[in-house]
Amino acid sequence: MSDSPTPDKNSKGGFQTRPSTNPCQTRPSTTPGQTHPSTKSGQTRRNMRSFPRDFWTVIVMEFFERGSYYGVMSVLSVYLVLSRESGGLAFSKESVGVIKSVITPLLYLLPILAGAIGDRLGYKKVLFFAFITMSTGYLLTGFSETYATVFLSLLLVALGAGFFKPMVAGTIARVTDKSSSSLGFGIYYWSINLGAFLFPLILVPWMKSISWNYIFFMAAIGTGWLFFLNYFVFKEPKGTATGSKTIGKIFSEMFTVLKDYRFILMIVIYSGFWIMYFQVYDSVLWYLTEHINMGPVNKIVNSFLSLFVSNPDWKFEAEHVTVMNAGAIILLQLFVSALVRKAKALPTMIIGIAIGSLGMGMLAIAPSPWIFLAGMFVFTLGEMTAHPKFISYVGLIAPPDKKALYQGYSFLYGVIGSGVGGILGAWLYVLFVEKLNQPSMLWLTFSMIGVLTIIGLLLYNRFLAPKSTEG
Repeated sequence: MSDSPTPDKNSKGGFQTRPSTNPCQTRPSTTPGQTHPSTKSGQTRRNMRSFPRDFWTVIVMEFFERGSYYGVMSVLSVYLVLSRESGGLAFSKESVGVIKSVITPLLYLLPILAGAIGDRLGYKKVLFFAFITMSTGYLLTGFSETYATVFLSLLLVALGAGFFKPMVAGTIARVTDKSSSSLGFGIYYWSINLGAFLFPLILVPWMKSISWNYIFFMAAIGTGWLFFLNYFVFKEPKGTATGSKTIGKIFSEMFTVLKDYRFILMIVIYSGFWIMYFQVYDSVLWYLTEHINMGPVNKIVNSFLSLFVSNPDWKFEAEHVTVMNAGAIILLQLFVSALVRKAKALPTMIIGIAIGSLGMGMLAIAPSPWIFLAGMFVFTLGEMTAHPKFISYVGLIAPPDKKALYQGYSFLYGVIGSGVGGILGAWLYVLFVEKLNQPSMLWLTFSMIGVLTIIGLLLYNRFLAPKSTEG
């Protein structure tokens, strides 16, 4: 699940397992010099017990905040274009694309500024601001019926979420050490995906059965109660509110990165994959709800559920695409990361992007429920393969004395991918699906964007990457 990032940590988003450290990974056998698995297990248990209260507090915060966010995002694009008679707002797809191309990039940009503010003012104060802003934004979205009020309300959500993220990652970084950091951030990433799995699976269908508005009210409660958790339980970590980095320093570092045209070009190229990724929350959902009959899937699932309950009426709907993505990551990310752990970064990235492009292209075959499910699963496999290695590749091409700085700005792929993907996806959907009645062309176009991304990375590595790079 790809997640809105923090400037100094790997983000996968929502969600992502960092390629260099895999806290839950063990090998089936040991060799001389290795730690026995039972010893590793005991150390893991000791590290779990050593985490202070603040660690578990921010993990709970992350679970509820990300669950609320992905619960809303799993159906937002469908709700906004749905007819008024069906409970939606009947906005045009192009106008929804504009909303998504503004609010999502903010989630990637704001943590830079928010991190510095948190260091100067203290995490607790920033968390109060984040929870009030997010909760208010969700609540107002639930009551809003005009384009302007929905847009402004979602901007509040983005503002709060952007300020929230670095406080959690910063707290974890401050309360862990070298021996517990990998496990701590592993739990952090799993909490993101667990929230993204459970909220759309359980709460969104329940709220939707009452009214679409209740999804936003659910998110308002899911983030609003964290205000009280912050007040009564969270304690300010040591070392904050010291002003370690000024706003001027942030812009100075930003200029240093942006003037490196080689690095920025690589980010722009890699963003092609994320243009595809962000279709999962927009054009893919429109295609599912408007053109695919999931009846055969529903029949099989309900046959299974009938073993436990009477007359089940489960339906595969838009929110279950997010459930699939998060569930696959929960089950398979550690396995995929272990499989490619020793592989070079760039070839693994290319393989992952190729797998993702194949998954997106599979949707062009036919509007079949089974092809749709297979395509989405294959795309998620590609995402799990490519993105962790991208973080590794950034470390390879960054100047030796600026690796941490460059890693902090590697998230720009999300700014470009979501900024372009929202508008482009909506425009292409209207053109190919609604006007030309050629949905296969939509998915082949996005698949070709993936192919162009692969070609761009190969050319970059051949002609522009630093000569010392062995990725």
